[in-house]
Amino acid sequence: MPSTLADFRFAPSFDVAVASRVGVGPATRSENQDNLVVIDFDGRACHLHDQLPVISTITGWPAGHGRLAVLDGMGGHGHGREAAEALAAGLLAMPPCTTLAALTAHLDVLHATLQAQFADGAGATGRPGTTLTLLELPPGAAPLLYHVGDSRLYELDAQQATALTVDHVPATGAALAGRLGEADWWREVHGRHAPQIAQAFILGNAFADPSRLSDGLFALTPANLPCWLAHLPDRRALQLRADAAYLLATDGFWSCAQPDRFVARWPALLADAPAAATLVERLFGLMEHEPPAGLQPDNLTALVLRPLPRHADETALPLDDDGARY
Repeated sequence: MPSTLADFRFAPSFDVAVASRVGVGPATRSENQDNLVVIDFDGRACHLHDQLPVISTITGWPAGHGRLAVLDGMGGHGHGREAAEALAAGLLAMPPCTTLAALTAHLDVLHATLQAQFADGAGATGRPGTTLTLLELPPGAAPLLYHVGDSRLYELDAQQATALTVDHVPATGAALAGRLGEADWWREVHGRHAPQIAQAFILGNAFADPSRLSDGLFALTPANLPCWLAHLPDRRALQLRADAAYLLATDGFWSCAQPDRFVARWPALLADAPAAATLVERLFGLMEHEPPAGLQPDNLTALVLRPLPRHADETALPLDDDGARY
């Protein structure tokens, strides 16, 4: 997938672009186990199959509804790419959701279905898994976030890059149990990179019982997160800022010695208010031409959503002297 894909219609609300690559630099993985899902406001869809983009149209998709997701098949597993592909296909078949309850219910069913599907072929290597960081875009309503794994959603502005998701990794499990404080958790999760994961779609979770792998998905909520992470539950409605850009990305972008220092360079990419496609290309360009120290070979997927300026309704009725509408 050599180029950025941006031929989607999310106007008048958003500008969206995405790219996925096997890696950058002289050493790369043997295949791209990442995936992506884009369904635009016209029902035009894109995902990866056999590492190549496939464009399709979702019959009966409601106008003005969107869906965006990035996925990272579990690296090193024989079926990591297949797991991500199966989930991507499932997301294309899943009906549009307008509430968190509906979104969660459909994804719980999809998780169980795919888990059973992959159980027979798991063998000695164990069942595969994939991350899922998804934004559902109901018409006229706040986007709905659903997050599993260690891919991330970032909010980017001119000053900082802010993670809006919590990584499902062993350090987070330690924080849930009260064994890790805020500073140590930040250092473990954002100050360095470790490949271990504590929860993934299809795989299951090690949060409910750290001594074994449980089948279901374990939602991080304000009730079980420490107070300093309670504002970042996995499943929630988001209030997007008009002056920010939103990045869904897989962990190849911070698989390096000091990830927080590299992420701190991302706000500079917003200079001159670039279109979503330009921002994606700048991010990949930074990885290729100014890579962070200690960069590890990994797949790279980046999806950018930028809220578009909203213009005044030209058909709105005039206001009287008191500001009331006629």
